[in-house]
Amino acid sequence: QEIEHDYFEQYMMQRYNMLELADFGSNNNNFLPPLEISMLLGVTGRNAAGKTTIVEWFASQGWDSCSCSDAIRHWLRENGQDITRENLTRGGRTLRSKGGGGILAQMLLERIDSKKNTIIDSIRTPDEVLALRRREDFLLIEVSVPLDLRWQRMQERARYGDPIDYESFLKQEDSEAVADNSSGQALIATAELSDIVINNDGTISELYESLKNLTSNFNQNV
Repeated sequence: QEIEHDYFEQYMMQRYNMLELADFGSNNNNFLPPLEISMLLGVTGRNAAGKTTIVEWFASQGWDSCSCSDAIRHWLRENGQDITRENLTRGGRTLRSKGGGGILAQMLLERIDSKKNTIIDSIRTPDEVLALRRREDFLLIEVSVPLDLRWQRMQERARYGDPIDYESFLKQEDSEAVADNSSGQALIATAELSDIVINNDGTISELYESLKNLTSNFNQNV
């Protein structure tokens, strides 16, 4: 039975018991499918929002995991290039300019086992979302974190290839927010297609609890 989105949002958020941690996105899906049916999740969000942490949690629960950037990494290795954020960004633009904005997602769909629960890290363009929506069980999760907190977390993680000063961080933010053409990243437009929003501005324990609540609701028919 279908439930109107506004009512469904209130109903499900009460069951989640995590009003400050998760919300429903703007795609207005009327239901979450039960987990007995295989699911395909995608994760989008800005830098240092916690996307990979979420994907790793799902993997620890038995889900298959992959990333749109896996195709870029393979391409970079074939071309003898180092795996850096700059090269990943440039490589992604090259592949998208040749194969279209959804090419990375299309390549992943060819490899994903449709009978297994799978989560995809780092969805970065609306065309990737549209490609993945070929699967009726696909849902997009946006991970939302305030900018200054993300900068703090980026400094703490000290990942190779991350900006080392605030000015460079802001420049990177701007370059990935809106695409100039189909080969660029468009994180703002991608987030607008989300089905679920996780506000990851709390502790890691709070994040894990919100994910447990989310997956427990996948198992319940509405």
